[in-house]
Amino acid sequence: MINPKKKLEAEISEALIKFQRELIGKGPQEAKTYIVNDMLIARYKGVLTIEEKHLVSCDTGKKLVKEMRELLREMYSKDTERIVEEHTGCKVLSSHSDISTKTGERIEVFIMDRDLEKWLIAKNNFD
Repeated sequence: MINPKKKLEAEISEALIKFQRELIGKGPQEAKTYIVNDMLIARYKGVLTIEEKHLVSCDTGKKLVKEMRELLREMYSKDTERIVEEHTGCKVLSSHSDISTKTGERIEVFIMDRDLEKWLIAKNNFD
């Protein structure tokens, strides 16, 4: 039997990758979603575009890439929150994001309105 938590984590990862590909034209090389209590954490590896990789070689470029990615995240945060809500059935209370220009990783944290991990365990035990 497939673990419902792992299945949900994989489905959310796929949906977020698809959204990023449509938005930026390039998705991360790797994505993994973790459900921990009332948090959903999405970790993306290899998110920098070729242009961004060139820019981050200097301090001004690093700042520019972080600012641009932060602006994009603000513009589309409701879309990513909607994706998470649709897959989990929970309301997103808040979400946070950051990108590392050093490693090319990005992380998003979604704070949910309930302990999703406990809910999935209880649901699995009930089924």
